[in-house]
Amino acid sequence: MERRQRGVSAGLLLLLYQISQVGLQNIPSVTLGVLVLNIFLFLSPLKPLAEVCLSVHEAVHRKDWQRLLLSPFHHADDWHLYYNMLSMLWKGIMLERRLKSIWFAYIITVFSVLIGVVYMVLEVLLVIILDDPSYGMNCCVGFSGVLFALKVLNNHYNPGRVSSVFGLPISSKYACWAELVAIHLISPG
Repeated sequence: MERRQRGVSAGLLLLLYQISQVGLQNIPSVTLGVLVLNIFLFLSPLKPLAEVCLSVHEAVHRKDWQRLLLSPFHHADDWHLYYNMLSMLWKGIMLERRLKSIWFAYIITVFSVLIGVVYMVLEVLLVIILDDPSYGMNCCVGFSGVLFALKVLNNHYNPGRVSSVFGLPISSKYACWAELVAIHLISPG
């Protein structure tokens, strides 16, 4: 689980460049706060990844519930951070402007915890259905689950849009799935 390299790296520099291209003044406050929090925790993690990643074994069996709060805001490496925060930048700009900052902050907070709960429920179901206890040991970090929930919300508010995934025009209702496949191909695991 410990893939993270410390300090400034290519993914982080590219992310900072992308943010500068948008301009800090053009990024709504909650979106900017989420970006800053994730970058800060990447540069100065509260704990090693193995101690913040979310799994059924750690959170439920060992009763380490703080992982529900910590895992979404920690990233495995600079490219994981880059892809997640670039996605957050664009989704945050669109949704925060539409929903306003207080409601958007509430949604981010709820999604950050709820996605972890859903993840653990799915892992428990896999343990039961497949009779394979190793699924209870899978450990995850990152903001991807929150981003996919935001993508669904964005699709709800903007039906019929077309998104570009690797330059290919795709209906927005399918773009989140294409984005998931693309992220897996670029950064497996």
